[in-house]
Amino acid sequence: MDDIAPRLLEVFLDVQRGLPRQGPGDDASTHRALALCGELPEDASVLDIGCGPGMQTLALADQLAGKITAVDTCEEYLNELREKISERGLSDRVQVENADMAALGFPPATFDLIWCEGAAYIMGIAQALKTWWPLLREQGDLAFTELVWLKESPATEIAEFFADAYPAMTTPAAIKETIRAHGYTPIADFTLPDSCWWDNYYTPLAAKLPPLKQKYATDEEALGIVGMTETEIDMRRRFGDSYGYQFFVSRVAS
Repeated sequence: MDDIAPRLLEVFLDVQRGLPRQGPGDDASTHRALALCGELPEDASVLDIGCGPGMQTLALADQLAGKITAVDTCEEYLNELREKISERGLSDRVQVENADMAALGFPPATFDLIWCEGAAYIMGIAQALKTWWPLLREQGDLAFTELVWLKESPATEIAEFFADAYPAMTTPAAIKETIRAHGYTPIADFTLPDSCWWDNYYTPLAAKLPPLKQKYATDEEALGIVGMTETEIDMRRRFGDSYGYQFFVSRVAS
């Protein structure tokens, strides 16, 4: 979001504001991926990168007794997460920081587990894997989700859509090869169910769009952002079997 003009960034935040998540996911998938990780120390140190408003942060806190550091660069999302942490009495176990995922500043070998749902693409998977590797302790785990193709030959319309929206998009097999190439051992991976797209993300997002069209009726640039969101939802509705989010769990190679 850093390369978006401030006015349009506010429009983008207006579109996303108040949603349970800023991308596909649910607590069940977070818990499933966590169960696939190795046995963590009782006082495990966890880093949640690109945490947003922190739905998955809280899901992790429900399952773990250690300390979680949640980082993002959007202060609005971080403040929302801080409120939730305070309401749940988790301030002693969950710390929130405004930090750039590309320059986190933590000492080497700080974390037993690094978590990243729907945000590693910002750096690019290879660069993220390289940058975060030193932060993990020996036999530390990394879990992240990434948008992937699930069909070898998707329909032309959706292929062209993602050629523009996310040209780096590839396959689960290619991601696992990248994981191995950067010093990790793939442990497991699975595709998020379709409900992860709708229940906490697209359904509440779609409900916001009609009033936003009225709000920005005379603002063509803002309407463009709303329109792109509509198109994205429509593509998922029509071509959802061609692509999805894949959860990857890997471990620092010994």
